[in-house]
Amino acid sequence: MKKGNLAPALAVAAIAALAVAGCSSSSSTGSGSTTGTTASGNTVDVYSSLPMVGSSSAQTIPMVNGIKLALSQAGGMAGKFHVRYIELNDATAAAGKWDPSQTQANAREAATDKNAVYYIGEFNSGASEVSIPILNQGGLAQVSPANTYVGLTTSLPGSAPGEPAKYYPTGTRNYLRIVPIDSIQAASDLMVMHQAGCTKVAVANDKEAYGAGLAQLLGLEKSYYGVNIVSNTGIDPTAANFRSYAATTKTEGANCFFFAGIVSNGAVQITKDVAAALPAAKIFGGDGICTSSFTQASQGGVPASIASRIECTVATQNLPSYPGGKRFLSAYKSAYKVTDPDPYAIYGYGAMQLGLSTIAKLGANGDNKADVLKALFATRDTQSVLGTFGFNKDGDTTLKSYGVYKIATDGVPVFFETLTPTKTVG
Repeated sequence: MKKGNLAPALAVAAIAALAVAGCSSSSSTGSGSTTGTTASGNTVDVYSSLPMVGSSSAQTIPMVNGIKLALSQAGGMAGKFHVRYIELNDATAAAGKWDPSQTQANAREAATDKNAVYYIGEFNSGASEVSIPILNQGGLAQVSPANTYVGLTTSLPGSAPGEPAKYYPTGTRNYLRIVPIDSIQAASDLMVMHQAGCTKVAVANDKEAYGAGLAQLLGLEKSYYGVNIVSNTGIDPTAANFRSYAATTKTEGANCFFFAGIVSNGAVQITKDVAAALPAAKIFGGDGICTSSFTQASQGGVPASIASRIECTVATQNLPSYPGGKRFLSAYKSAYKVTDPDPYAIYGYGAMQLGLSTIAKLGANGDNKADVLKALFATRDTQSVLGTFGFNKDGDTTLKSYGVYKIATDGVPVFFETLTPTKTVG
């Protein structure tokens, strides 16, 4: 399947439904929960839509904890407004990951809520292909703490025809993200593979927007970093095994393997099959697999013998090194009794921190969704737990670094170094 091919049909259907629904308020919290005060004239609603079941939950549960922590520290307020936080789940147990229909329902709920001013999501780039057009029609600001697919905001190499315009039916941008895009991640991955001595890399992607896009960018940027990619293969994530593909990588003479995709899309099985066919090969991946649900056998991940061969990249870095990292870790430990949370926790915290500060700065207009959206796009050099950053005209963050992780003996990804690529496509 081509990347994101479910999104246009779902988005059109959802926009039509949104037009029928008008601007009526939604009191349902769908598959999630509500934190904060009851809606009233001095209350604004803030939503999150993230996969709270399935393999990604190892990252998103700490992320939601970070969101709640930021709100708690603010006393449940953004300036003069009480904040009602509505936590939605865009995954289903049946799918084991984000589900297009659930994502559509979440976006429609938020877009038709007259009190909504801010939406944190999605975690998966393919899910944002579904939700952005719906929220765009509702004029609601959307900030992703995790999306990296370039086509959501730009027409840079790695995007698909018609992107990003097709996600913004009103012609006005409403989507921003606080993590660097995949042209930067791909360059970081190539730097890592070059340092590891990879001379022939076999790449497999899961055909979703994120995975296919990242794989394409690896090919486009490979010459900048002296890495030879021998193949890029889209796989069927539901296949029982990938032994045939693994055999092909052996005939190609690959000494390194890169999986571009998310854990629930066959990542564990294909890695085990390739590792068996290429017992000396080093294994790499992006943020879609840089989590213990992939690297830790006790969580259904790869065996320890394979995990020791893995390196992966995530926009998150060493948490204590962030400007507000040490204070964040202390507060997180106090609230949740966890000393070393998944690094995405700080991005959930940062996303909520951004929303609260933006609403507060608007004073009496903090409940005006158009003003909130305009203020977000005007953000320059804001002080954040993540550091000082802003957004460009496309809604992309000015942050430019990725963290490299290696796998500890217990199977948990451990921060190794920070990379800031100097050359990317575009």
